[in-house]
Amino acid sequence: MTFVLKSAVSALAVSCGLAMMAAPAHAYTLMDMLRGDRQRTQSTIFMDQMPPGRVAPRGGEGGSLGGLDPEAPLPKVSGPRYYTYKTEALQFVDTSKFADPIVTGAVAEVSPGSDSEPVVQRRFLAQAKVRANADVAKALETYYSDGRNPLVWVDGNQINERAQSAMAALADAASVGLDPADYAVQTPAVDPANPDPAARDRALTQFELELSAKVLAFVQDTVRGRIDPNKISGYHDFQRKVVNLTPVLKLARMSPNAGAYIASRSPDSPQFEALKAELAKLRAADSNEEQIVISLQGLLKPGDSSSEIANIVKALQKHGSEKLKTDHAATFAAYAGGSDYSPEIVSLVEDFQKEHGLKPDGVIGQATVRAMTGGDTNASKIDKLVVAMEQVRWLPEDLGSRYVMINQPAYMAYYHNDGKEQLSMRVVVGGKNNQTYFFNDEIETVEFNPFWGVPQSIIINEMLPKLRSDPNYLDQLGYEVEVNGHAVASSSVDWYGSTANVSVRQPPSSDNALGELKILFPNSHAIYMHDTPSKSFFKRDMRALSHGCVRLANPRAMAAAVLGTTADDVARQIASGQNHAVKVPQKIPVYVSYFTAWPNKDGVVEYFDDVYGRDAYVDKAFDATTKARGAQI
Repeated sequence: MTFVLKSAVSALAVSCGLAMMAAPAHAYTLMDMLRGDRQRTQSTIFMDQMPPGRVAPRGGEGGSLGGLDPEAPLPKVSGPRYYTYKTEALQFVDTSKFADPIVTGAVAEVSPGSDSEPVVQRRFLAQAKVRANADVAKALETYYSDGRNPLVWVDGNQINERAQSAMAALADAASVGLDPADYAVQTPAVDPANPDPAARDRALTQFELELSAKVLAFVQDTVRGRIDPNKISGYHDFQRKVVNLTPVLKLARMSPNAGAYIASRSPDSPQFEALKAELAKLRAADSNEEQIVISLQGLLKPGDSSSEIANIVKALQKHGSEKLKTDHAATFAAYAGGSDYSPEIVSLVEDFQKEHGLKPDGVIGQATVRAMTGGDTNASKIDKLVVAMEQVRWLPEDLGSRYVMINQPAYMAYYHNDGKEQLSMRVVVGGKNNQTYFFNDEIETVEFNPFWGVPQSIIINEMLPKLRSDPNYLDQLGYEVEVNGHAVASSSVDWYGSTANVSVRQPPSSDNALGELKILFPNSHAIYMHDTPSKSFFKRDMRALSHGCVRLANPRAMAAAVLGTTADDVARQIASGQNHAVKVPQKIPVYVSYFTAWPNKDGVVEYFDDVYGRDAYVDKAFDATTKARGAQI
């Protein structure tokens, strides 16, 4: 029960997945049905007052109402929601076992408070007060409870070079998209002219434990991300990485350059490195650089004239690729400030649109204007980069040499093989009310000439209103209906009863909502890639239009790629007309991702509209995390 409603009568040619329409908080959800949860509410109780899917008596028009009010409100299946981010709980580190009187380094043990040797007694660690998350606290307790482990950041009665190096690395956290405030440590103030040995040692051991906690937190954050994506919304689905923190302090202590070791824990994938380099470039740029504004009302078409032509040419000179500038050098050189949208400038715009994944028709609308002007201010680009770098950490460290990447804000899918992009195509993703999830999985199967099993969400949210008006609706469209596994006519079902035991599917046909094939990576969200008979949506620049699944502009090419076969072989499989599935020779990772900043195959970072507004929720989670850490440590 996954998939899309394709109606030959209405404009329901939209992709699959759960129909995530807004619903009242009391609505009976699809998950309730799946769990068998029968908690009743005002809006849905009438659905449960009859046996599920009861077949109406013959001769009735649309089935017996069973005494129910035909004007009663229709039920709705609601989808995932966004949450108020709840930060990770911090706890006091258990220092009760830190009191072994062993000194740092190779310095001999001396009596407490003695100034004869500049040492820090470990016993003062037991008095330190530091809070951390459970994983960091456990790593601290493991290291400092072992009396054989010397202090890491303090030698004698002073902070060592290792600590200075580590603090410099933490202060540079912004370069890898983290917030330095999360890892700041105050050095203890010790008056060398009038030292109080006990107070000094207490301050130094407090610093020791605090810096270790910050180093461990940084390593954990830079590997797995500082926020838990699953706490942002129900649309995020990730198995959060487990970071082995146990050896970190030992390795930092043994390293000739602790700061370099700490910095080395950041991701080093080509995508992360491209984002990092772009972030450094933008932060170094003049924040007051001139912003080019193109003010257009409506569309500018070839042959039109506009006073904005000068700004258009100026913007293309600034934001066009080097290849574009070289190919159209004569056009740039010849432009003398006129207002005519001449064929030469049209050709220039078309090539620019092609480079940016826009429809290369020379028609300038808001999407083209946004691309021409850089789309975002320096500050907003930096914000997108920081969010993207966080999101990279949610994915596997190595995406693999062969994988499929779907980037929802770009409305594109990319097939990579041998570490190189070999195929790209436009896609249609879920609309704002039917959002596509953010997760990763593995492609297992390609199904040819597929059936479309209509999910309960679409039966309830979209088909039910039509079926109550016309019970023959599905019969007329050629859909197959079953109640408790038995085939029945659509007209014989009482559509005022529960639909929990009613299944609806559309047989393979030229009208099938899934088209010729679908590419499956089984997941709990009923998301997959598929063909569609409705090709017109691929011509649009904004393609968040489906019910959640991913429609492919060139499904045969993608199927051939993942199967490791040819387009001709795929065509033969389709031509059989038979519904059948073919397993991929080797499971292929697929990343159903959401990046508003992402490098293209040439390593150039491109920026996209935040179609679902998800970056704002990530920013709120950042703020909540930094605030909580600052308040509790």
